[in-house]
Amino acid sequence: MSKADEIFIENCKEILEKGYSTENERVRPHWEDGTPAYTLKRFGIVNRYDLSEEFPLLTLRYTNWKAAIDEILWIWQKKSNHVKDLNSHIWDAWADKEGTIGKAYGYQLGVKHIYKEGTFDQVDRVLYDLKHNPYSRRIMTNIYTFADLHEMNLYPCAYSMTFNVTENKLNAILNQRSQDTLTANNWNVVQYAALLMMLAQVSGLKAGELVHVIADMHIYDRHISMVKELLKREPKKAPKVTLNPDIKDFYQFGVEDFLVEGYEYGQSIGKVPVAI
Repeated sequence: MSKADEIFIENCKEILEKGYSTENERVRPHWEDGTPAYTLKRFGIVNRYDLSEEFPLLTLRYTNWKAAIDEILWIWQKKSNHVKDLNSHIWDAWADKEGTIGKAYGYQLGVKHIYKEGTFDQVDRVLYDLKHNPYSRRIMTNIYTFADLHEMNLYPCAYSMTFNVTENKLNAILNQRSQDTLTANNWNVVQYAALLMMLAQVSGLKAGELVHVIADMHIYDRHISMVKELLKREPKKAPKVTLNPDIKDFYQFGVEDFLVEGYEYGQSIGKVPVAI
């Protein structure tokens, strides 16, 4: 079985067997019909994915890896908060009348800051340091900007990355305050694994380990039966994922530069309701 499947199964079993129910709490998320969206949750989940061994693409069911990578490019490459710049409609529910999600995600990465070495936004600062000072312990990003939270239509879930180079391998820690396990777990893992691969390639490094730290990992009440169905399935072998080796500039990557070979996966579990 793929490592992504193994970790997903372990996480789901832990949540279902040991999770805390929020049914007696006053919760913010709700379903489209206005019903409160309760969860079973676990605090402080830490998962590790070694990209030198395999790419963490779930096989229990299909992960729309193209849309996932398109979104991470929207955030990190386009640094956009306009939903029109995204090739899917996953952010439409959070868009304002101007078609933006406020000062969130890509907007924050595009804000320029003054450093001793010059003026950079957060992405360009990472690229600069990976080229000029790769063994620094200060290569990181953070989009949870308190001064701008009131102008964000959704507070960032995955909010910071810390990069570390060891033996010519680029490793990273992804910090996430909250995660909808069924809807977003493998989606986020695919996104940041792809990001790590791209940053490593343009920096002359090899992709190493992605460590995913999740403060509140949960399964929504209306997802429990779907998750149990997935846990009955037999995982398959991880697919082979490679990057177009000709791309040397981070801003030149496109979804088409990812080659996914041998991706086998289980049948659809139907439309997954999304809490908002």
